Amino acid sequence: MFGNLGMWEMLIILFIVLLLFGARRLPEIGGSLGKGIREFKGSLKEVEGELKEIGGSDATASESEQKEAEKEAQPRA
Repeated sequence: MFGNLGMWEMLIILFIVLLLFGARRLPEIGGSLGKGIREFKGSLKEVEGELKEIGGSDATASESEQKEAEKEAQPRA
């Protein structure tokens, strides 16, 4: 998740964030960040549901058309 960040690098980043925002504001920032992520996930699921409703049979037809096109594009031996 954090790539190549080790324990010391994460502690230094945490210390800098603590200095910038202060200990009192960190819970506020974490809470608002969590709310934002939850809202984003909820709206993403909503949009996915709407797309599934709209493209129900269209999506399967386009997939089969793509498979046929791939078969035709393959070189024959």
